[in-house]
Amino acid sequence: MSFLLLKTLGKRSKQLSRIPTRKFSCPFSSLSSNNSSSNNSFSIFNSWYNSFNRRNKGFSSILKGSPKPPFVSTWGVRFLSSEAVVEPTTTDGLTVEGIIAKNWNIIDESENDWKSHASSIAQSIHLIKKRLKWKRLMDRLEVLSAQTNKADLWDDPVHAGKISREHGSLMKKMEDVMAIEQELVEHIDMIKLAREENDPELESESVKALLRIRRNVKEKELEALLSGEHDYCSCFIEVQAGAGGTESMDWASMVMQMYKLWAQRKGYGVSVVDEMPGEIAGIKRATIKVDGENAFGYAKSEVGVHRLVRISPFDSAKRRHTSFAAVAVIPILGDGSTRVQINESDLRIDRFRSGGAGGQSVNKTESAVRITHIPTGITASCQNERSQHLNKASAMAVLQSRLDQLEMARQAQVTAEHTQSLTEISWGNQIRSYVLHPYRMVKDLRTNYEVSDPDSVLEGDIDDFILSFLSTSLDKDEE
Repeated sequence: MSFLLLKTLGKRSKQLSRIPTRKFSCPFSSLSSNNSSSNNSFSIFNSWYNSFNRRNKGFSSILKGSPKPPFVSTWGVRFLSSEAVVEPTTTDGLTVEGIIAKNWNIIDESENDWKSHASSIAQSIHLIKKRLKWKRLMDRLEVLSAQTNKADLWDDPVHAGKISREHGSLMKKMEDVMAIEQELVEHIDMIKLAREENDPELESESVKALLRIRRNVKEKELEALLSGEHDYCSCFIEVQAGAGGTESMDWASMVMQMYKLWAQRKGYGVSVVDEMPGEIAGIKRATIKVDGENAFGYAKSEVGVHRLVRISPFDSAKRRHTSFAAVAVIPILGDGSTRVQINESDLRIDRFRSGGAGGQSVNKTESAVRITHIPTGITASCQNERSQHLNKASAMAVLQSRLDQLEMARQAQVTAEHTQSLTEISWGNQIRSYVLHPYRMVKDLRTNYEVSDPDSVLEGDIDDFILSFLSTSLDKDEE
């Protein structure tokens, strides 16, 4: 039960039998045992808890055929198996799906209408479950729960760690959704009880709580977009100039700057791993590391060819030019999750002088490193650091991620699942067009989402494009 419900129990101990008893959660961790009012609160709760047990014959009524009792913490009931989950309902049997079926009008948040808040929350919960692929998540959680109960699980610590992390991640997602559902039905019950008892103060508190949930659940909708296996990872973003010579090299540099600014807006760490400058301007290719939670989940939507139309600053005749740059995004698995073991005998390591400004700044040592994986021909280089050892470590990290990506693509039998080939960077392959002349617009050709302010996009404001693509992709997957 929420703290609001605990307060109500203290006010109306005679109404205990009318309080929902199917499931409960008790966030008491903020209470201090040194406080007399806290002790009183705990005694009230213990009294209610014992009454609950007597009426429901322990916790057996909460579980559906599960022989194991749930783990009870100060934050509520944590179910050990997906089979143990019971959909929260109000005392009169109203569920989230039931609320949606009632089709209550959703009006502005400023309106003090509890049915509007409840309907909005129910719609959000439904969307979150859809994005999380709820049935698949529950099935997977059941499999993982069985594996975590095996006696020999930790005989292989690496495998056990992966199983444990995945189980914990899915369990948290399930519990977060179930907690929102539980709060929703609890507050609906409280509003009905307040009206029966003619208690406008209690009703007002519950309506405010529903409004808070309504606002918070919108953040959960965005988090649910990132439900992929590796979405939580950091990543490498690679940009390579395509057809168009100096024009495309300059455009590739603009695209890379756009991602640097975007990553900084998100609070991610950004570092340049490798960069090959163009002869006149821009870059031929470059790789940056974006370090932060869910970096890959967001950045994966940028994979593909980006097209620019503008009046060329390099053309004395001021003609309009079209340029292309390709973007690839590779997850950094880390934490022992690498899929390919690299043997030193399979590597060829070349050392060379990194590019510099020349003059007094000219590089006098061969600090840059290029590593080639001989069996696959995949290469990775780094010249950003002054130390050869640091450059080698960065290049190895890039190489490891590329080989892992290749293995993931091979296992999925879809070579473009996590990144896209950088070979066909030309007409007919673009995912997004940036037009600076004769009109101004940026349009994503996959979702048809467009804006008329390309300057803000090139300054890193690409979240709307990312969210539009992620939501559209999930809708297609669902279909």
